[in-house]
Amino acid sequence: MQPNDLDPTGSGVVTFLNRFTVHASPEEFEKAFAETGRYLADRDGFLRYTLHQHAEDPTRWFNIAHWRDAHAFRAAVGQPSFPQHAAAVRELSTSEPGLYVPRQHVSAERAATEDR
Repeated sequence: MQPNDLDPTGSGVVTFLNRFTVHASPEEFEKAFAETGRYLADRDGFLRYTLHQHAEDPTRWFNIAHWRDAHAFRAAVGQPSFPQHAAAVRELSTSEPGLYVPRQHVSAERAATEDR
């Protein structure tokens, strides 16, 4: 992560966090999510996403997506075609989305160096 990644003005990397409660089979949700993910991966500014399933509760999921900046994220989800791509995921779950800016970052390598 670079210093400008911590810029809260929308000009640095942002993280979109979305917690889901799934009302369908995990396989059905993953399939629908993958289709939405492919759509978003083709948008300008998309960097990556990781979909997580709770280790003990199969109805709880979390998506962590990184975007070049808030403007790119908002442009992607503001596309007229986005709602149709997100519809299947929305039918299978409820969600709590939010866009976040990084404030601190520690990696194992950095932490090990600082402990010396």
